[in-house]
Amino acid sequence: MTNEQKSLSSERSLVDIAPQADIQYINVSSEIGALKRLLIHSPDRGLGKVVPSKAQDWLFEDIVHLDMMRRDEYDYYVKILLYFLDPDKIRGKLAAIGPDSDRSFFKPDHANYFRSDNVIDIQSLLADILADETIRIRLIAAICGIERTSFKTQQQLSQYQPAELAKIMISGSLPDLTMLFAPLPNFIFTRDIGIVINDHILLNKPAKLARTREALLAQYIFFHHPLFVNYQDKIIEIPDNEHAFLLPDVDVNRDITRSTLEGGDVMMIAKRHLMVGVSERTTLYAAQQVMRLVFSKNLVDKVTVIKIPKKRDYMHIDTVFTQVKRNIWVLLGTLARTGDEAKQRDVIHFFAPKDVSEDLKILQFSKGLEHKPIEIENLEDLLADISKNDLGATEPVQFIYSGNNEFPFGAREQWTDSCNLLALKDGVVVGYDRNEKTADAFRAAGFDVIGAGKLLERFERGESSPETIENTFIMLPSAELSRARGGSHCMSLPLLREDV
Repeated sequence: MTNEQKSLSSERSLVDIAPQADIQYINVSSEIGALKRLLIHSPDRGLGKVVPSKAQDWLFEDIVHLDMMRRDEYDYYVKILLYFLDPDKIRGKLAAIGPDSDRSFFKPDHANYFRSDNVIDIQSLLADILADETIRIRLIAAICGIERTSFKTQQQLSQYQPAELAKIMISGSLPDLTMLFAPLPNFIFTRDIGIVINDHILLNKPAKLARTREALLAQYIFFHHPLFVNYQDKIIEIPDNEHAFLLPDVDVNRDITRSTLEGGDVMMIAKRHLMVGVSERTTLYAAQQVMRLVFSKNLVDKVTVIKIPKKRDYMHIDTVFTQVKRNIWVLLGTLARTGDEAKQRDVIHFFAPKDVSEDLKILQFSKGLEHKPIEIENLEDLLADISKNDLGATEPVQFIYSGNNEFPFGAREQWTDSCNLLALKDGVVVGYDRNEKTADAFRAAGFDVIGAGKLLERFERGESSPETIENTFIMLPSAELSRARGGSHCMSLPLLREDV
């Protein structure tokens, strides 16, 4: 590796990147407040190592074309984020950092990397902490223990510079592309490693073995990086069942004893209201533990638990609904009131045995009254109540349905993340261009629908700006990204939003 290619992080001390005590670095109290800081992770060389025989074990549905995913798709996501969160890093540079460039602008280990304090690649944070000898030794030992490598591999890893070592720990492969252990292709979905609840950080516990190393890396970063030094006493870890180690394996894996939770199932929906999903990846036990912890720390007054069907189609609650604007939500119609009404009209559904796997149940708990939860019948009632009573929406509450609620497009487009949108600010969201029927529904609701590339050109020409843009659905190129089964909401871990 040349000096130019070494990460800037390896040349800095951790003291140099410590946050100023008087600046707020972490606070999220809604899904729609103007986004100011977030964690991301650009697709790394590990994604290029996913093979058909291991794809599903590594939680991928398909084999992606890594270079296309980066150059033609994910880089546009980064450009949009920079224009909204740190425009000085990108304004005037679009022509030089296009798909035909060497992409050094997007590489965290390169001297030309954009290195923003607001759009932060978690790989950079990992490289920063690995500059500390003690942390490097401990983390190498921990990872080699998890991956059951030889002692010789531990010694080999200790020879690498922090920037390259960070890449190895994430990708599982050496610079010569020799594989040491499995890659972490899901690390691009930073939402699942942690969630900010007001000024606290909830560390998540992945359900699948393939994500164990991600959780370890996240734990080390949040507890050791100077960016989070002022929040050490505000990091929340979910406990396991205290008797779990005494239980037979068949019971340990039951929802009532397992403590697994991923960030796609947690939404800080309003300043005093947390939403937790119980899903394929998040257990009821974990949801209960989160509720207990946030109430005991007085972080929220309400916790709404939403149980969705345990199906790969849905995975997390943010795959079936996300917020677009104070009074507007996008959601999957078959799990909403419209789906219930259709079943009621259908004589087959009326007489046939109820398919409990399709149940959606909503219970809302209030602090001090946990023993008296309120049952809410459907998603629309819940979301409308949040808009009106938690967020003070004065305009009528609107719902935009996946695939424009047309058969079979609702299910098709939900599969490719039509409901998994990231709000950059109230009314401005990022989604995938392949969900055309959902885009039609946005247009019908009065939104401007525009491709990311075209919008960036408008910004460069001064015809529009992140400050003035309103009611807009920004479409990312998504042929490869959508194969990974996660949208822009999944690919973000917001650290700071403005209050709404």
